[in-house]
Amino acid sequence: MSDDKSEKSKVTDKASEIARNIWLAGVGAYGRAVDEAQDRMEKAGMETPKLFRELVKAGAALEDEARKGISSSRTARASVEDRIHRVRESFQLQLPARGEDLLALHEKIDRLTRKVDDLTAALAAQGSRKPTAKKKAATRRAPAKTKAAPGRRSAGKKPA
Repeated sequence: MSDDKSEKSKVTDKASEIARNIWLAGVGAYGRAVDEAQDRMEKAGMETPKLFRELVKAGAALEDEARKGISSSRTARASVEDRIHRVRESFQLQLPARGEDLLALHEKIDRLTRKVDDLTAALAAQGSRKPTAKKKAATRRAPAKTKAAPGRRSAGKKPA
């Protein structure tokens, strides 16, 4: 029986040793994770200002490029608008008509139409009156016939 107890004790000792090693490996892993986390925190604390400064510098460079791009696009847009304006002036084109401009034109057309109607009515009324002395004299006279000079034929007659 003593062999049995010694074997049991060896197995138990071996199992205890394995369990202890597992425990120690877990504690070691935890310790290592804590150390690495602390190292990373320290590095991040030191690198954060540097990283922040680099990002600010890159942002400032991008902002300058964007401002230059905006100003050049404004200049280009103004240049195009100037060209369009010059072309319109050279062809005497005006800007598209506004609503009030169109209304003013319609009113002017209406006034002109009324004047033309009044003049037409006046001419019609004048035409229904008796002709004046000058008109009577012009209607009495018949156009004088002219004879063709001898040897010349009129353009309307054909030789026989």
